[in-house]
Amino acid sequence: MAQRPDTAPAFAKRRKRGFEAASSLLSHRVQKAAEGRGFAVARLLTHWPEIAGVELARMTRPVRVSHSRAGLGATLTLLTSGPTAPMVEMQLPQLRERVNACYGYNAIQKIVLTQTAATGFAEGQAQFTHAPRKPAAPDPQDQARAREVAQKFDDPVLAEAMARLALNLKTRKTPKG
Repeated sequence: MAQRPDTAPAFAKRRKRGFEAASSLLSHRVQKAAEGRGFAVARLLTHWPEIAGVELARMTRPVRVSHSRAGLGATLTLLTSGPTAPMVEMQLPQLRERVNACYGYNAIQKIVLTQTAATGFAEGQAQFTHAPRKPAAPDPQDQARAREVAQKFDDPVLAEAMARLALNLKTRKTPKG
């Protein structure tokens, strides 16, 4: 006896849709995890460098959004390191405007800085990203050898890629062999 289309099992309906992006499969779980920390909008966590700005995002990390009992706005807690706290504190009004633009309304009334995570000292050991170092200029002999490798190829794109590869292999700090 054949099943009617409206009573088909859920997995059969899902298979008809084809492939789905991983983000659509995990969005509900990510939202639940974010809500556990008070983040009603998970975008605040996932797009923090875009919201705060690259420089400020290197120095801070959102930890928690706590709501007051009166319901007159929330408090955003940011994790930062000790030396950068005064610099971050000067930028809090602009940061509050950017965060509220993410929410779409005046959701955050106050931003509080902390040097440890609100959950405990072990979890508060945040690793902040440092500004990338400028690479040292490669040795002229290494550059000449990379050009020799590149001359063996007719395709200019492939030649350039091979030259970069040869130069990277020659200048890496820990030789493998």
